[in-house]
Formats: sequence, C-alpha cells, structure tokens
Amino acid sequence: MMMSIRVALIGDYRADAVAHQAIPPAVQLAAKTLSLDVSADWIATPELDQHNLNDYQAIWLVPGSPYLNDAGVFATLRWARESGKPFLGSCGGFQYAIVEYARNVLGWEDAAHAETDPGGRWVIAPLACSLVEQHGSVTFQPGSRIAKAYGALQSDEGYHCNYGVNAEFSAALATQNLQITSWDLDGDVRGIELTDHPFFVATLFQSERAALQNRLSPLVIAWLQAAAG
Repeated sequence: MMMSIRVALIGDYRADAVAHQAIPPAVQLAAKTLSLDVSADWIATPELDQHNLNDYQAIWLVPGSPYLNDAGVFATLRWARESGKPFLGSCGGFQYAIVEYARNVLGWEDAAHAETDPGGRWVIAPLACSLVEQHGSVTFQPGSRIAKAYGALQSDEGYHCNYGVNAEFSAALATQNLQITSWDLDGDVRGIELTDHPFFVATLFQSERAALQNRLSPLVIAWLQAAAG
C-alpha cells in the first residue's frame, strides 16, 4: 500500500503565474516516481493562522512575493526552521527565508527585503538584470543537498524575479548554519541550505518549471523524500 503524506503549499495563488501552474504537476510527477500518495493543500498567506502546520509532513513556500501576509510568512519560516519540518522555498520563498534567517539567527534586526521595506538593511536587493521569465546556468556545491538531488554540478533553470541576495552580505550570511550551495555563472547566490536541519533548501530559480515539460524536479523529489521520512 502506498504511503500517504500531506504537504502544504504556502502562497497566494495566481492562475497566471507560471510557477503556480507548474507546482501541482511537479508534486504529482514526483509523487508518482516515489510511489507516494501525496495530498497537497494550497494555503493562502492570510489563512495561515487557520491551519495547524503540524498536520503536514512538509511545507513549500512558493513564489509570489510580496505575500499578502508577510508577518505570517516570516512566522511560518521561523517555525519550519526551528522545528525541523522539511522545507522547500523557491523564488519569493528563497528571498524571505534569507531575510528570516538574517533577522532571527544572525541577529540583524534591520534585515529587509527591498521590495517591501524601503528602509533597513537590504539583504534582498534589486537584481542588476531582471530575471523575469529568464533562464540560465546554475552550479552546485559538490556534496550539497542540491547537488545530490540533481546528481550533477550544473543545471539550466528558469526564473521570474527582480530581487536576489545582496552581494555585499553573501559572505556574512554563510557564517553559521546557512550554506550557499548554488550560484549563477557570475557567482551570484542562487541557492542555500541549512546544515543543522533535516531538509531546508531554498533557491532563487524555480525548479518546478520542469513539470511544464513533463520533466521531474529533482528538488521536489528530494523534498518529498524528506517528507516521507
């Protein structure tokens, strides 16, 4: 009999968002490959306080920033990080995970996202070149969770974003349990993971887009494997 698991997709659904179109089939393709029965519930950010996230085996903070309930998103990120709940973040999920970590682990109380906070320390800043509906090569740290998931050290991935990690803070971000494990060919940060967590991976690129070509997302597979324990 198939193992049944529940996962939460946290974000404000938009039918016109390419990543949002890709996520449900990405989950189901991965579930079929792993012989899992996966129920994926989409939770709008204003409704986070109506759900007990302990009922889910894993959570994914999906693209689509700014979120309608930033405070709820940051609280959820902190809970996922501290509780050891398997976590995947892509695009906006990656950006917000960086800010949450900077604030609550590194103690940068003024850590901010340039899209939503004109003041503060912009750990997430405007990209020099927009990555809206762009794609490009990314490289992976050998031995990292991302590299192991892909079984490779490089991939071509798609994006839909105007913001990324401020290069001024890259080195300082990676001083404790956060590891930068993916970069673009210019050396800009494209993926991170936490070394003190069972599975906490976040990428600026949207690996889920593979599902729109009926291809598997290695990160979604790894995330579901972590959810299944």
